[in-house]
Amino acid sequence: MAVVLEGGCRVSTMHEGIPRVSGSLKIWNQIGKASGAKAISLRVLEFGPGTSPALRNSESDEVLYVLEDLEGGVGNGCKVLIDDIAYEVGPQTGVYLRPGQSLTVQNAGPGVVRFISSQCPEEAGEAVAELDQPVRSGSQLPSVVRLSDRRALPTADRWYRVLVDDEIGSEQVTQFVGSIPPGRAPDHFHEYEEVLFILRGEGRMWAGETNTPIGPGSCIYLPRGQVHCVENTGSGELRLLGVFYPAGSPAVRYENP
Repeated sequence: MAVVLEGGCRVSTMHEGIPRVSGSLKIWNQIGKASGAKAISLRVLEFGPGTSPALRNSESDEVLYVLEDLEGGVGNGCKVLIDDIAYEVGPQTGVYLRPGQSLTVQNAGPGVVRFISSQCPEEAGEAVAELDQPVRSGSQLPSVVRLSDRRALPTADRWYRVLVDDEIGSEQVTQFVGSIPPGRAPDHFHEYEEVLFILRGEGRMWAGETNTPIGPGSCIYLPRGQVHCVENTGSGELRLLGVFYPAGSPAVRYENP
């Protein structure tokens, strides 16, 4: 069951609630306007074998991330079609879906392929629609970015790698993967709305004086301006996927006076 912390910070698990099913696709809506967010969303998408229905947004940017196996394995890859361009993608890959573009997933394996998706701003209505003719955006910028191809940027005692930002063409949203060492950093806040997904490690999510345990698969919502901290209570790395809106730098944060 979701835990609501101080200021509206919300923590849930990735398969909490009843998914919406469309063909080979299952969608768990974990964060959005229905749960208190202003504009950002976080959804867990599971694509079974075969070709999925098309996903398309009319006005929002959507960033997706292909999950590795949260139990320590490599995870499955697949082919994604963005408009009429095909990409082979594997785990630890970011995908940027521009407004008006369509995305279809072709999963040739026997298992499921899991994506974490964020729309910025979240769109109302159905996010899944069968399209007879995909919309072509004409963009020449890349739509798929591998984590291993991005440079690790240090900040204090941690690092982050940006996958999607204005370099890829998004002026609305930033997607990154960050690494947190054991311990607890100072409480801080941001001037943007943010969602986090825990990829590996164990810890606690702090919002003001309240906290709750987090681990692989935890979905976290951080309202704009909310004082918070992610504490790593383990002996190894805590790694997370982060998305925030409006776009900016993950290194910018304001400590609580």
